[in-house]
Amino acid sequence: MSRTFASLAVYNYRVYFTGALVSNIGTWMGRTAQDWLVLTELTDHDSTALGIVTALQFAPVVLLAPFAGAITDRFPKRRVLFGTQTALAITSAILAAVVLAGVVQLWQVYLLAALQGVATALDNPSRQAFVSEMVPSQLLTNAVGLNATSFNAARLIGPGVAGLMIGLIGTGNTLIFNTLSFVSVLIALKVMHPAELDPAPQVRGKGKVREGLAYVRHRPDIMLVMFMVFMLGTFGMNFQITIALMATTVFHRGAAEYGLLGSVMAIGSLAGALMAARRQRPRLRILIMALAGFTVFSALAALAPSYLLFAVFLIPTGLCAITMLNTANATVQLSVTPVMRGRVMALYMAIFMGGTPLGSPVIGWIGAQFGARWTILVGSIATAATVVAAMTYLMRSKDLRVRLEGRPIPHFEVRPRDVAETERVA
Repeated sequence: MSRTFASLAVYNYRVYFTGALVSNIGTWMGRTAQDWLVLTELTDHDSTALGIVTALQFAPVVLLAPFAGAITDRFPKRRVLFGTQTALAITSAILAAVVLAGVVQLWQVYLLAALQGVATALDNPSRQAFVSEMVPSQLLTNAVGLNATSFNAARLIGPGVAGLMIGLIGTGNTLIFNTLSFVSVLIALKVMHPAELDPAPQVRGKGKVREGLAYVRHRPDIMLVMFMVFMLGTFGMNFQITIALMATTVFHRGAAEYGLLGSVMAIGSLAGALMAARRQRPRLRILIMALAGFTVFSALAALAPSYLLFAVFLIPTGLCAITMLNTANATVQLSVTPVMRGRVMALYMAIFMGGTPLGSPVIGWIGAQFGARWTILVGSIATAATVVAAMTYLMRSKDLRVRLEGRPIPHFEVRPRDVAETERVA
């Protein structure tokens, strides 16, 4: 257990972790309340409208990624986070206000979602790269895993609490909790010890955006990881839409049961995050195996005949998804030089979160045309193709051969081609 929570021994990270946990709980409550507002109060279960809201939240992450990365590498990350967290709190407060005033309209939700997307685009790379300034390099993998633990513990708590609160005090009052939760991050940033941070060198001058793009373009190992993350984020990680549609249109459940599904999935996500925190370094084979597991369990969830079985299959689906994403995140952060980390992480987050504006409207349309189950099955098919493509690329680039062995138990062995050929001749 001490290895799992090793980064919490660092004061600055411990303070940040605590503030982020409270904020993440509020964020998940806010997301659940927003989705319920769009799906049941502003529309008649219109999955396309929900897909547009989701796309607007994530589109700026793609469009502003190179510039956000340059800002991250140019300015102190702690100062950037002060600004972005304040902006997110303001947009959340405005949404809560119009809902409580009874004047909320769908276009207002669209506009606020886009503004939140701009703040998130600047927040994400700074937040990701800031971890490496709070902890030493030997604890970076652990800290990345604990960040995911915080996120998924909040995901376990937030949707369920939001579902209950929506039924008890309404959507608007539930959104207020999200607004107040941002204060915890601002307090954490304020009480840190700046002298104990290890800031990366700040870069200045023109052409820094192009440098970041060129750096990634000449790193095929990073491009492979980003390709896998893109496919998962675009087609597989649309649970903001798919769980809402399955709960309301397939199983005909209310707000409490919908919120509970998000919490149930977070059980697996939390387990995956804790497992990732214990690993000393990320491995590519773990990334591929986790993506393959996601393919299998998400398909089983899509085909589940009952609400209970659907909830059960969400647990290993969440575990595999977080295992894959944590491994990818740690792989990228540990493999780049500190001076490039902000720009590379901005591109990484753009690839992951930015796929959502492409995938969400498509997934919403598929749900409207073919039913909720296909919104998940499309992701399963896409991630299965990604696993095959990644394995094919690795076998060709590293000249490997895969062979099925029957003893002691049936399993696949991956070996260099020259070794396999030597054994075959012998």
